[in-house]
Amino acid sequence: MVRKSKKYFVISIASEILEVHPQTLRQFEREGLVKPSRSQGNVRLYSEEDIERVRMILRLRRELGVNLAGIEVILGMREKMEEMQREMLETFDQMQRYVATELARRNELMKQPLAKRPRRDIVKIKIEEDEE
Repeated sequence: MVRKSKKYFVISIASEILEVHPQTLRQFEREGLVKPSRSQGNVRLYSEEDIERVRMILRLRRELGVNLAGIEVILGMREKMEEMQREMLETFDQMQRYVATELARRNELMKQPLAKRPRRDIVKIKIEEDEE
């Protein structure tokens, strides 16, 4: 299995990538819109996912004119939708496993005879009693 190493960027590099002032990133953090991780020296570290999240925030703000409170609501709804999608996929996978197991069980049942066949090695003998 190949492991991807996550890339992290300090605030100055992240702000250059996003073409915003570092204060903008600090504001987004204060508003709770992005939560960069911190180094042991308490330096903000932005992951690639954080960068994509900020890009979305900037699009909502610049292109759609959504204020920060609206962005917070939109991002919260998006996170809930993603969680619901994960749960639906998990449920779907469980249902597929159940159906596969049930089909295999029924397939085995179909191989079995519906009624027991009489044994052919047993011969019935009728014993008649003598009447005196």
